[in-house]
Amino acid sequence: MELLLQSCDLATAFLLIYGLRRMSSPATASSGIALAGIGMLIVTLASFLYAFGVKGEARPHLPVNLLLAGIALFVGTGWAWWRGGRVPLTAMPQMVALYNGMGGAAAAAISAIELLVHPDVGNVRLGIAIAGGFIGSFSFSGSLIAWAKLEGKLPKPWRPRFLQIGNGLVLLVAVASATAMPALLPNSQLLTLFFVFSLAFGALITLPIGGADMPVVISLCNACTGMAVGFEGFVLNHPALMIAGTVVGAAGSLLTLLMARAMNRSLGNILFSNFGETGREETQVTGQLKPISAEDAATTMCYARKVILVPGYGLAAAHAQQKLYELAKRLQEEGADVKFAIHPVAGRMPGHMDVLLAEAGVPYEMIVGLDEINGEFPTTDVALVVGANDIVNPAARTDKGSPIYGMPILDVDKAQQVYVIKRGQGKGYAGIENALFTADNCRMVYGDAQEVLGQMLQSIKELVGQR
Repeated sequence: MELLLQSCDLATAFLLIYGLRRMSSPATASSGIALAGIGMLIVTLASFLYAFGVKGEARPHLPVNLLLAGIALFVGTGWAWWRGGRVPLTAMPQMVALYNGMGGAAAAAISAIELLVHPDVGNVRLGIAIAGGFIGSFSFSGSLIAWAKLEGKLPKPWRPRFLQIGNGLVLLVAVASATAMPALLPNSQLLTLFFVFSLAFGALITLPIGGADMPVVISLCNACTGMAVGFEGFVLNHPALMIAGTVVGAAGSLLTLLMARAMNRSLGNILFSNFGETGREETQVTGQLKPISAEDAATTMCYARKVILVPGYGLAAAHAQQKLYELAKRLQEEGADVKFAIHPVAGRMPGHMDVLLAEAGVPYEMIVGLDEINGEFPTTDVALVVGANDIVNPAARTDKGSPIYGMPILDVDKAQQVYVIKRGQGKGYAGIENALFTADNCRMVYGDAQEVLGQMLQSIKELVGQR
């Protein structure tokens, strides 16, 4: 039995690492996810065998525990299978936040049980169990707040006076209770105090963070969940948990730092400051918005030789990714060089736009990142922005008073002609005016993205038919 369990752990470790390697390329990401999923299935089923793998230990509650575990596995798998197939792509960030939170909650629950049942495991393992419990609790409550913000349950950041002082006191109580644990365990009251204040700290530190920073928060919670799982894997002496947690924690941490860098902000600035408060006066946007019909915009695009398409969250909200790809193919048929420009923090979570375009069947070679595409905008005839806002705002380059000053953006304003498809005249996720929209070379096409793109397609077909 021991050999079988070790073999399962080894197979799981290989599948997780190899699956992650394949996820590094869009062409192989799907198979990488499947391989990693198979690895998790193996170790999950093997965990039931673990109940029979330890000899000489009396476990009178084993039948009940196995029954409860089986029920939990059945309900969890059924709910995830049913719900996962029905979640629209626009709600994927919320689902990811919830899954992050559930992983953190599971790690915190393991920590609580180990601290109550096996408080004499030694100072090192005890310390790691406490750390895993704190990080897991932080991830759980923080992820729930992130979910509520993305779902619209908490539409505004909560920023009362002296919040940071209150957060410090909450953290101090959590640390003090953790410090007292080695001498006082098993003590259910102390353990309850520790987890209550750990959960409170995760919620309180996430509440003030604005919606524009939610992608970074989700990535951070993902990293925290991985670290918590890795810690609890060490406590349980479970290699698969240690490897999976370490891989997730490392990948999530790296992604969090890369995203913060893409916004030209430090992680500390995101967590401990109010986004949008720069201490400098923001330059007022002058000029008029210049609307144009979808048909007139399509006429210009029909004769363009080079077109760059810039998708944003508005494209996902309108479910218009298929229409945009149809437009791209039509323009290619007319001889245009067409590419999709992707900003690292476009959408509401890392890779949101990449997944959106992959769902529509856009070839990977047409999707270009910020660093590679920015040099091409000055030679581009038409740049079409669909539902993006802050990531194309030139104020990030020119206005030192802007909250997004210094953030790398797509240099859409340098194209010869810019068209922006937008539902209305509202501000972006960061809540600031966009200087691009009033630029001399920019025209606004108002309406639902799917309808507007459909009108553009029809107009191009009619123009071609009249030749």
